[in-house]
Amino acid sequence: MVNKSTLDNGIRVVTEKIPSAHSITIGLWVENGSRHEQPSQNGISHFIEHLLFKGTERRSAQAIAKEIDSVGGALNAFTTREYSCYYAKVLAKKLPLAIDLLSDIVLNSVFELDEIEKERRVILQEIHKVEDDPDDLIQDLFCQKFWVDHPLGLSILGSEETVSNITRASILAFMAERYCGRNIIICAAGDLDHQELVDRIAEAFKQVPAGTSTPVCTLPEYHRGVNVTGKDLEQVHICLGTRGLPQDHPDRFIAYTLNSILGGSLSSRLFQNVREDLGLVYSIYSYLNSHTDAGALVIASGTSFGDASRVVGILLKELNKLRTDLVEEEELYSTKEQLKGNLMLSMESTDNRMTRLARNEIYLGCHFPLKDALRAVDRVSREEILKLGQLIFCDDYLNLQLVGRVKRADFPLLDLTLG
Repeated sequence: MVNKSTLDNGIRVVTEKIPSAHSITIGLWVENGSRHEQPSQNGISHFIEHLLFKGTERRSAQAIAKEIDSVGGALNAFTTREYSCYYAKVLAKKLPLAIDLLSDIVLNSVFELDEIEKERRVILQEIHKVEDDPDDLIQDLFCQKFWVDHPLGLSILGSEETVSNITRASILAFMAERYCGRNIIICAAGDLDHQELVDRIAEAFKQVPAGTSTPVCTLPEYHRGVNVTGKDLEQVHICLGTRGLPQDHPDRFIAYTLNSILGGSLSSRLFQNVREDLGLVYSIYSYLNSHTDAGALVIASGTSFGDASRVVGILLKELNKLRTDLVEEEELYSTKEQLKGNLMLSMESTDNRMTRLARNEIYLGCHFPLKDALRAVDRVSREEILKLGQLIFCDDYLNLQLVGRVKRADFPLLDLTLG
């Protein structure tokens, strides 16, 4: 059973009771990410995520780690372009400790100057690690070039320049603005009592002001283009993307199905064709990168220098098939069964259930029952997939990123076409 309450200061509390579960996963979600930053402060959301584990008025960083370890629990966090999440997983009887830890790090962190400088160095190393890893680098480059001059194109980590210029004062000001009640959702899944949790949250977070929930920034534009980043690598890394759908789009289940057919699994067209049949790549996959008001469908792979042009050509042909030909009934049926199976299996984890509660609240504003999701998958038709392919697979939206020992002249923009 899923329940939702809203506190006087705007904090939303959403829970799912799972009587058979031994654990509870609780997450504090802040509707704040890199797209809410100014270019000059890019990376501040991620910086804050790191710093909230570096000590509070009551606990040192070591004490925080020891306290969660002492009960066999887990405490972690992550930042995306649209939200930050701080979560804990504990045995059900240790839920009060999890609430105390989460409230303490979010409300009482001290941000000591020495810790800020140490963590700044850590994050700069994280940025350098991405620059050294073409698999990660090419994803950032795609977003930068696909959503040019828009906050969705900003790196979640920030740049060396912006992270170096973030100050303690700017961190406190940013938190005061963004970490307010109307931007906070607390979700929990496991063997819990909703009202008891609400009462504990209300007491622990009573000092949080309601603040103002600001809308997301302007709608991004999609940019067509070919960009090459030269690096002395053994492979050419490829990222080809096009327009996708926002998170709440009514056709999102059609998009899930289309993506799974294209490159979302081991039985997908891309994996079977490019890897299994032709042996041109080790890894190839597609994914949906969806946000509040925009989205992208992206294919990522790596191949040898001599095969890069051929692989790009195959990717374009596979996209074109999905806008010109109906998928076979057997392929559609097996894809639906795969999607439904993945969804149902994910519900065995309190972590995934908690995350699903939060994402539904952030993007849909309500709970979306599992049975409705399964029915939505079942309703997807061949004709709907074809119609969506015709909408999103368009030359005007194609964006190709390449990293490796290739030249821009070898991939002319005029050749980036679906035919």
